[in-house]
Amino acid sequence: MVLGFGDLRRGTTIELDGAPYKVEEYYQQKMQQRAPVYHIKLRHLITGQLIEKSFSGYGLKLVRAAVENRTCQYLYEDGEHYHFMDMENFEQYAVTAEVLAGAVKFLKDNMEMELVFYKDAPIAADMPTTVDLLVTDSPPGVKGDTASGATKLVTLETSHTVLVPLFINQGDRLKIDTRTGDYVERA
Repeated sequence: MVLGFGDLRRGTTIELDGAPYKVEEYYQQKMQQRAPVYHIKLRHLITGQLIEKSFSGYGLKLVRAAVENRTCQYLYEDGEHYHFMDMENFEQYAVTAEVLAGAVKFLKDNMEMELVFYKDAPIAADMPTTVDLLVTDSPPGVKGDTASGATKLVTLETSHTVLVPLFINQGDRLKIDTRTGDYVERA
């Protein structure tokens, strides 16, 4: 599908030089008696690199990338790969840690999430904004350490560590922000 400048939106995926990109920002610069210049800031969906491209002239034509999101369930890890199952056709995919990036810290068995596919290969993971995780190890909070909003480091069921207030104990369920890895609230 061909897109013009008027069809662009933030988050639109386009194919440029044979690679998928997501539009982060875009604007048009017009000058008197000259063709407009289009400035587009793009994020490479595979490498995560941010680039800025400029196009000049009338009738800008971009090709929409064949990127699709599929709901998948996390099954297990075998040391090298993380295995997922498509919830519609029950097909299984082996995904490397590089593709999952920071999502590895929040994966737990049977968790559902979105995998981003380009040309039928997984290229990225779209985690939910927050996940509920169980505290497996928590040092005791010292009562006198509360003068300035004291925190302590706890370990979650996925082996991820996070700073939390002193009143959090082992066995509590916490809501964790997957974008930052920080504690949000008790679940």
